[in-house]
Amino acid sequence: MIQFEARPGILDLSWGHPRPELLPTAEWGVAQAGALRASGWRALTYGYAAGPHPLTDWLAARLARIEGGTPQPESLFVTAGASHALALLASLLVEPGDVVLVDEPTYHLAFQIIADARAELRSVPAGDPAAVAAKVRAIRAEGRRVAFLYLVPTFANPTGRSLEPAARRALVEIEGLTVVEDDTYRELVYEGSAPPSLWHLAGGRNVIRIGSFAKTVAPGLRLGWISGTPGLVNRLASLGYVHSGGGVNHTTAVTMAEFGTSGAYDTHLARLRDAYRAQRDALVGALSPYTSIMRPAGGWFLWVTMPPGRSAVDLLPVAERQGVSFVPGPSFHLRGDGGHDRLRLSFSLLPPDDLAEAAARLIVALG
Repeated sequence: MIQFEARPGILDLSWGHPRPELLPTAEWGVAQAGALRASGWRALTYGYAAGPHPLTDWLAARLARIEGGTPQPESLFVTAGASHALALLASLLVEPGDVVLVDEPTYHLAFQIIADARAELRSVPAGDPAAVAAKVRAIRAEGRRVAFLYLVPTFANPTGRSLEPAARRALVEIEGLTVVEDDTYRELVYEGSAPPSLWHLAGGRNVIRIGSFAKTVAPGLRLGWISGTPGLVNRLASLGYVHSGGGVNHTTAVTMAEFGTSGAYDTHLARLRDAYRAQRDALVGALSPYTSIMRPAGGWFLWVTMPPGRSAVDLLPVAERQGVSFVPGPSFHLRGDGGHDRLRLSFSLLPPDDLAEAAARLIVALG
C-alpha cells in the first residue's frame, strides 16, 4: 500500500520519509472539507492548466514574503511533486545530444529522471563555479549543448549543506547556463533563515526553481510547483497531456490552497520544525563524540565522515547485523566513484529515542 517497507529489528536511517506521527491527517481533513465548501463542484472538476489560482496566488505571495519581491502567480506551474517537475523540465529542455550537468554529490534519484529524457549526464562540483564554467566551455568546445545544471543548493540531499553566498551569485552569472534549482527543503529551517534562492538572486533569469509540499505537508499529496518565466509556464501549460486533462492534481491543489490560506500550514510547519530540530539534535548529539559530523541548519540529512581507511559500502552489512541501516556515500555520485568514506543518515523518519539507539548501534558497527 505504501512505498516504505519496515524491516523488523532495523532502525533505518536510509529513508528520507516523514515521521508518520507528524503527518497532518486531521488538519488535512478539515482543509478538504473547507475547500469543498468554498469551491463546491469546482474543486472536483478539470482544473486550470497552470494550477488553480487560489493556490498559485497564495504560494506566490508566500514566496515573495519569504524572500522579498512582488508576488508573481503567472510564474508558477503546479506539478505532481518535485520529481514530476524535474521530469517535465527535462522533457522540455533536453534535445538529442544534450548534456545535463549534475552537482556531486547530489540527490541520487534525480539521475534516472534526467536520463529518461535521453540526456548525457556529467558531474560537476556546483560549489566551485569556476569549475562549472570551465566544464560548460569544454562541452561547448565539443560542439555539444548544456541543457541545464541540476543542484539542491539549500539544505542539500545528501549533505545537509547550503551553497555559499558567493558561489550562488557566481553560478547564476555563468553566461548561457540554465540552472534547475531543487528547493525542496527551504522551509525546513531550524536556525536563522534559509539563504536566498538562486531563483531570487537571478531575478528568475536563467534559473528555474522546483518546490514541493512533500516534506512540509505530506509526500502522498504528490504536489509541487515550478517557478519559471511566464513563457516557460505557457509551454508547460500547452503540453498535450495538460491540455487533455487540465491542471495537474487539481483537487489536492485546491485543498492545499485552503490549508495555506486558513493558517493551518503555518501552524503545522512550526510543529514540524520543532520536531525535526529535536530529531536532528538527538542524532547529532549521539554521534558527534565518535565521528566527524556537521550539524545542518535545515533539511533532513546528516553527511557523516567515517574514520580514515573505512568503506561505507563495506560497513553497511556490518551495520545491518547490528540493527541499523543507512545509504553509502557512493550512491550520491553519478558514477559511484566518490563518497566511499561517507554515510547519509536521515533523521526524518524516527523519533529522538530511536535515533539515539540507532546511533549507538552504528557506533558499535564502526568498532
